[in-house]
Amino acid sequence: MSPLLDVRDLTVRFPMPKPSLFAPRPHLEAVRQISFTLEPGRALGIVGESGSGKTTAAMATIRLTEASGGEVHFDGVDLLKLSPEKMRMRRRDIQLIFQDPYSSLNPRTRVNDIVREPMDLMEVGTPAERRERVVEYFRLVGLRPDQLDLFPHQFSGGQRQRISIARALTTDPKLLVCDEPVSALDVAIQAQILNLLARLKDELGLSYLFISHDLGVVRHVCDDVAVMYLGKIVEHAPRAALFDAPQHPYTQALISAAPSLARRKSKGYVRPLKVSGDPPSPINPPPGCAFAERCPRAQPLCREVQPELEPVGGSLAACHFPGPDEALRDAS
Repeated sequence: MSPLLDVRDLTVRFPMPKPSLFAPRPHLEAVRQISFTLEPGRALGIVGESGSGKTTAAMATIRLTEASGGEVHFDGVDLLKLSPEKMRMRRRDIQLIFQDPYSSLNPRTRVNDIVREPMDLMEVGTPAERRERVVEYFRLVGLRPDQLDLFPHQFSGGQRQRISIARALTTDPKLLVCDEPVSALDVAIQAQILNLLARLKDELGLSYLFISHDLGVVRHVCDDVAVMYLGKIVEHAPRAALFDAPQHPYTQALISAAPSLARRKSKGYVRPLKVSGDPPSPINPPPGCAFAERCPRAQPLCREVQPELEPVGGSLAACHFPGPDEALRDAS
């Protein structure tokens, strides 16, 4: 089966102010030649700290942020080479669920019009068919049709996110890009929305590109996980392989820093790694591994040569010394 989404060497660079009149213009290297694929009907989670480049990578993939280089093949077509008009027609196959349900809905517009808007813009069906689809998807996400004439402020945060999901579904998309879709919600409501997304994925055959800093959320929804650090993917693996036997020290640090995951002492669990300091500047990334200065197992090679993603233990890991550290393995 050919992948629905095939991203190759995607790069995003933002120009920065010149330090002086005659100095060369520096660039912030937000995304540095990342590659990944997404199969139809699967969910790929992209995780990492704030500033790792995960959201920028996702937005560049769907051309909401300008890419500086690379290829993004969606259904066999390179999105980065499409004209604005052809890209607009592709939007019906790619929809976005925003992070904040409080600011992503127009407070002066009734919910019926909010959910119908993508169909109006892309001329999907007749006006009567659009009304029927709005009612259908409103029910599908767990809301009542008699609420369609209300305004967003009359709904709770979880209900607003359900409205956002219904709006994204009305064009029958193949890919949903979920940008931290539950981070602004209470924990109890998060579980409801995650269960809804998982159910919709199975029932409608959707594919998700799921952006999150919360590994527990990613574990619940995603089939595959890509871990980003300073604009690079440092580990890419199926969910079970990544959580049971993380290979990259940064992935191990992320998992050990999540209490709900650290308590699950499955195989591959290691004691929390002692990671200190801050990531390097994305304006001047180091020549070797970007994690080397914070990594407890770094060697001189790590600071000199940038590691490539290579198969190891069921994962792809960009590390010169991958695998669990036996000295740190839980002894209990």
